[in-house]
Amino acid sequence: MKEDRTDNEPPQRSWIDKLSHALLGEPRDREQLVHVLREAQSRGLFDADAQAMIEGVLQVADMQARDIMIPRSQMVVVSRDASPEQLVQVAIESGHSRFPVVGESRDEVVGVLLAKDLLRYSSKPDSEHFSIREILRPAVFVPESKRLNVLLKDFRASRNHMAIVVDEYGGVAGMVTIEDVLEQIVGEIEDEHDIDEDTFIRKFSDVNFAVKALTPIEDFNDYFNTQFSDEEFDTIGGLVTAQLGRLPKRGETVLLDNMSFQIVRADNRRLHLMKVTLLNNPNAVARQIDA
Repeated sequence: MKEDRTDNEPPQRSWIDKLSHALLGEPRDREQLVHVLREAQSRGLFDADAQAMIEGVLQVADMQARDIMIPRSQMVVVSRDASPEQLVQVAIESGHSRFPVVGESRDEVVGVLLAKDLLRYSSKPDSEHFSIREILRPAVFVPESKRLNVLLKDFRASRNHMAIVVDEYGGVAGMVTIEDVLEQIVGEIEDEHDIDEDTFIRKFSDVNFAVKALTPIEDFNDYFNTQFSDEEFDTIGGLVTAQLGRLPKRGETVLLDNMSFQIVRADNRRLHLMKVTLLNNPNAVARQIDA
């Protein structure tokens, strides 16, 4: 039986109460607020994970869709005239679950295709009567200036997980997903691209691989038979970042030693995951251009 608390025993305060007490200094701007939060975290009022999420929430309010979108040139799209076999192949190679469907060009986004909607056409009889228009989901379009906190609210209200970002002239500038927004708050979220915790490299095909940014250069060289130097940097992510001279953004591509390093996941803190494509294979080059 639970014992009653004595009158002299102080009540347990929640971390919110502790945080409120820590903020009595009334910070006058964002910088002071972050400083107070970090001081409170250092005194053990809440843990480092909570601290990172609080700062993430503050940052999201100041960020726009253009800050985290996948650029148009790096979007994995499918054609409205593609066959079920072609669509399945794209889904397998990319590892994604949602794809913008385009018409004559990438500026003509006619809808969104969910990979799970292709399951009914996996048998040959059904594929003969396939029409992508019957399974298209409507596409959501947002301006580049859309605030991320507002976009997240819209995602939740509409239950959409993807939005097409358009520029001031109505052309497609890129795309953004609900996961992209949430990662700015909670950090990396595992998805189809992710690799087991104890693995650095995952093979998708003879030319396409997922590689963690923290992969030691020595291990990368052993796997791909390359000769990147590890004198200045320990990880392949550090080497790619140095090549750009700044922290890479999602969707950007860096070319090194006949290899393409496409940034799959990165936040405003560090690089997480890359798609590595071997370009010395003519077929690999063709797939990169078509993408």
